[in-house]
Amino acid sequence: MSGAEGDAGDAEGAGDAEGAAVRTRGLTKRFRSGQVGVDGVDLLVPRGAVYGFLGPNGSGKTTTIRMLLGLVSPTAGSVELLGTAMPGGGAEVLPRVGALVEGPAFHPYLSGEANLRRLDAADPTSAPGSRTRRIGAALERVGLTAAAGKRYRQYSLGMKQRLGLAAALLRPRDLLLLDEPTNGLDPQGTREVRALVREVADAGATVLVSSHLLSEIEQVCSHVGIMSRGTLLAQGPREEIADEGTTEVRVMTRPDQRAHAVRVLSGLGLDGARADGEVVAAPLGSVAVEKVAQAVVGDGIDLLGLEVRRPTLEDVFVRLTGEGFDVAR
Repeated sequence: MSGAEGDAGDAEGAGDAEGAAVRTRGLTKRFRSGQVGVDGVDLLVPRGAVYGFLGPNGSGKTTTIRMLLGLVSPTAGSVELLGTAMPGGGAEVLPRVGALVEGPAFHPYLSGEANLRRLDAADPTSAPGSRTRRIGAALERVGLTAAAGKRYRQYSLGMKQRLGLAAALLRPRDLLLLDEPTNGLDPQGTREVRALVREVADAGATVLVSSHLLSEIEQVCSHVGIMSRGTLLAQGPREEIADEGTTEVRVMTRPDQRAHAVRVLSGLGLDGARADGEVVAAPLGSVAVEKVAQAVVGDGIDLLGLEVRRPTLEDVFVRLTGEGFDVAR
């Protein structure tokens, strides 16, 4: 895992070794009010990754994505997409990048299909001869075939998000930047978007998914970056991020034996043993869980249950930021 102090150096080495689909150095955005929205972010998204850009609303995720795409000018720092410096290389690299940012803007009185036709016709790199087929395929992938002829102003929020995804998928992309792609979707739509992200990644694209929902990140992403108050606190493979947390052993016994169990766990060298509601918990450290069970039973305590609780992304986020987090839609 790389944190705020080490990201720049880590990004340099990892990017040279593996190649980076997205790389920023010292990316900063200071608004006219003086507020710093993004503060020195060194983002590294390996090629082929599904990178979960995780943080609560207002943490700087959308501003960062807008700077990646050249929609907002950074106050300081640099951006590379697919190995090309931005914004100077935008004409070369952006046709290879699909994006959904902050609720897509479409013409309200045109149908979903007509909106996609206008977008596709405005792309000088698209092939007119395959336009109808590609638009139909994109609408089908996001479940909008039946609503293709419906005016955009009549779409629900979830349907608007789906049309934005269809626009991002009009042609094969090497990189997808998706900002809160499940916003407004029901649980079934959310599952479909997760499946679509996996499908795109399996086809070889790199995907950056911004979300304030831990469940999305945990289910679909191979890599994670944690944002809070404009700062990238940690990034790396999802498993490595989670491993930075503390694995706990949780012993279930009778209420009158919990204080005794705390003493037994402390005697094993498990610092921080405590009664936690209906269980006795302690950081497991390097002690084998079998040894914990043997010590508890051997000291005459009735062992009603034993659980090893491994850290989650939520645990890591709370430890890093001191904030709570949305864990489900």
